[in-house]
Amino acid sequence: MSPTPDPSASTAPSTANGSNLTDKNGWDGKLRINKKAEVVNTEILSDPEYSDEDAPPVEQIQADEDLLEDYEADTDEIDLVHCRVSSLPSLRLDRFPKVEKICFRQNQISHIEFPSDFGSSLEDLDLYDNLISHIRGLDHLVKLTSLDLSFNKIKYIRNVDHLIELKDIYFVQNRIQKIENLEGLKNLRNLELAANRIREIENLDSLVGLEELWLGKNKITELKVLPGILTFPSLLKNTQNVSPLLNLKILSIQSNRLPAITGLESLVNLEELYISHNALTQISGLEQNRKLRVLDISNNQIPHLANLKHLEDLEELWASSNLLSSFEEIEKELADKKALNTVYFEHNPLQTKSPALYRNKVRLVLPQINQIDATFVRVSRKELSLSLMDLTATTKILPIL
Repeated sequence: MSPTPDPSASTAPSTANGSNLTDKNGWDGKLRINKKAEVVNTEILSDPEYSDEDAPPVEQIQADEDLLEDYEADTDEIDLVHCRVSSLPSLRLDRFPKVEKICFRQNQISHIEFPSDFGSSLEDLDLYDNLISHIRGLDHLVKLTSLDLSFNKIKYIRNVDHLIELKDIYFVQNRIQKIENLEGLKNLRNLELAANRIREIENLDSLVGLEELWLGKNKITELKVLPGILTFPSLLKNTQNVSPLLNLKILSIQSNRLPAITGLESLVNLEELYISHNALTQISGLEQNRKLRVLDISNNQIPHLANLKHLEDLEELWASSNLLSSFEEIEKELADKKALNTVYFEHNPLQTKSPALYRNKVRLVLPQINQIDATFVRVSRKELSLSLMDLTATTKILPIL
């Protein structure tokens, strides 16, 4: 049977006498299909790396060589970087019962599949830069102390809360939207969640041993603090808060959407704060963070250097690309900081308006520093001579025998 002609199609060709060339059913021999398509799953349009959890597994081609043939059976470390590994079962890892560290960076692994009798001694697992979408297959790796799943396609944090020996866990550059399912990790010291899609800081109240928290390049807009936070820590569950982390030493929250520094009052042991590339207009909220050694407030909209007098242990201040214009404020806030050795003030009005005098003026108000921006401070011969004279005067010179 001939196809039914499409009435919307163009007119069929004509003969010399003006009649159309068609068969008895009116078909001109051309197959026409209406250009209509229905997208069943619209998520694939906005997400170029979309993966369907229920889709059948991709057929794996068996390796034509044994990548581990040169490893001894009692080896404690396996390293296969950029080897185009796509299937873990094909490696037959059960041959290495004593392995403690595995690094499979930059491969094509999409599923975590280890033999059920493997991994009793495994402590360090590195699967950085692969094609993993779902966290599975870690149930029996209970001795893990370090797990790196950075640069994959992970959307949800799952199936890791039983790994109670973990000290370091890395989820950098994934597609995670929520911090969750970390309740059992009481020994965790380092949590890296930079470059994801997180909007709230939550579900961290059980991580009492956490010392480093990396949340740069997310979508966080606020750091909250609740009344009675130390008296009723249970109230913090599912809230946007970092205050339960009393042992936290490093907090990186760069490249987010924070308009102010808040919620850090209970972080009395904080030593390094990285809060550049946000929407800050003033320095505040650091009154209780007296142990700060490094403060990075670069790339904000801060016009005045203030509220730093109490930071007596400050060693490095990064304040580039703001609106600072007063050398008097620099002297007032920083001149008494004996430990201060590095400052960054480039791309502020105080540098752009007088670039030739900028460095000398900074040295004049802060004579104790060793580095201005990316350049070390040069010590003149006169200054070096005076320093040596002072050293000689206070040091007993022993005679040379």
